[in-house]
Amino acid sequence: MALVALISPADSGSCTVDSAGHDGPEHLDPARRRRARRWQGRILTAAGLTLLPWLGYLAGSLPPAQAAPWIALDALEAAALLTAGTRLIRADPRHTAPATVAAVLLLADVYLDLSTAAPGPALATAALMAAATELPLTALCAWLATQPSGGAGTRDARSS
Repeated sequence: MALVALISPADSGSCTVDSAGHDGPEHLDPARRRRARRWQGRILTAAGLTLLPWLGYLAGSLPPAQAAPWIALDALEAAALLTAGTRLIRADPRHTAPATVAAVLLLADVYLDLSTAAPGPALATAALMAAATELPLTALCAWLATQPSGGAGTRDARSS
């Protein structure tokens, strides 16, 4: 999964072609694509901001030896989500790297949550969190990481 997020599509666009013969989201109206990217950015930014109070909860509820790695992982997730999200909101084409990092970290978090949870309610909670939030965010981040920036003209304008 992580390798898929690192492989960029061919220069001609994405690898999929819809029934009308268009390659991926580039055929959408540019204003619609910008709005969609802003909403995706808001989702990632909100997820990153939601992790900030969670870091405080972890620090206060876990023994220090257990809290440190969880806080580090979640802090890195928050940083990647906030960076990708704010870049999408600003239409910055450099959102793909932090989206890739966020996808990999979220996938690692799901694995660690499920593998370290005690059987019973803790495991059920970890599975619910994975299914309801972490895996959908992972999928969104992985998808965003593999999409063309949508700003070929933006890139050209910035390099001029």
